[in-house]
Amino acid sequence: MGAIITAAGLQFFLLPNHLLDGGVTGVSILAAHVSGWPLGIFLLLFNIPFVFLGYKKFGKEFTMYSVMGITTLALLTFVHIPRGFVEVPILAAVFGGMIVGVGVGIVVRYGGIIDGADTVAVLVDRVTVFSVGEAIMSINAVIITLAGFVFGWEQALYSLIAYFVAHKAIDVTVEGLDESRSMWIVSLDVRKLGGLINELIEEPVTYVKESNPKDREPHGVMLAVITRFEEQKVINAVRKVDPRAFIVTTTAHEAMGKMTENSLYRETSSPLRKKIPSRP
Repeated sequence: MGAIITAAGLQFFLLPNHLLDGGVTGVSILAAHVSGWPLGIFLLLFNIPFVFLGYKKFGKEFTMYSVMGITTLALLTFVHIPRGFVEVPILAAVFGGMIVGVGVGIVVRYGGIIDGADTVAVLVDRVTVFSVGEAIMSINAVIITLAGFVFGWEQALYSLIAYFVAHKAIDVTVEGLDESRSMWIVSLDVRKLGGLINELIEEPVTYVKESNPKDREPHGVMLAVITRFEEQKVINAVRKVDPRAFIVTTTAHEAMGKMTENSLYRETSSPLRKKIPSRP
């Protein structure tokens, strides 16, 4: 299904307007345009090394899903559709990038790939000083630059828009719209704050460390997993009770399971407390 959606974005939006996405798909589009051969041939050929590499690193299931996705995409792009749904480049870039990103995101979410550029980026990260994100951006910068020479610089700029839209759509598809937040709260009144959060969002919290006035570090530490829509509401409520509370909020991916109200990791039960003294 992810490959079918990706093919629809390519066939009905990007390809008829001479736009491209990044990665192996972008290189394949350029090669097909220059040679006159079907796009599907290059999608199959250029992705073979990455599928083999994925088999070595991620196993048979990854390879099976990847082969299914790449083969489906190649078959659906073997015959080029000359006219798309829109002929305005900016509309083609935005909607084509969004549809392609959703399709690729579905494949990635369920354990496969239909573009091998990410595999290259991981290898570059391991053998150079560049991160995965920097490697992907560098690879796609070269591809977009080549598109400027082949399709013209105006089309290359529209292709850059399509790439960024697709990249964001992949993130949303893989991570989901209901993105969770993990909120760490350090306060002298964590029990009071925990009860407030329980009433506010009807979700239990986890007390990592309870407040104890006799400690050299009397503050407590609490963890709450909330949705992004509840974040500001919880922060405002905490500030009313304890304006000096220290709050750290981060994105929480794949939040699973259910916390209980009695979920408490007491300070005295930690084996590290016997080895690591409190700060002076």
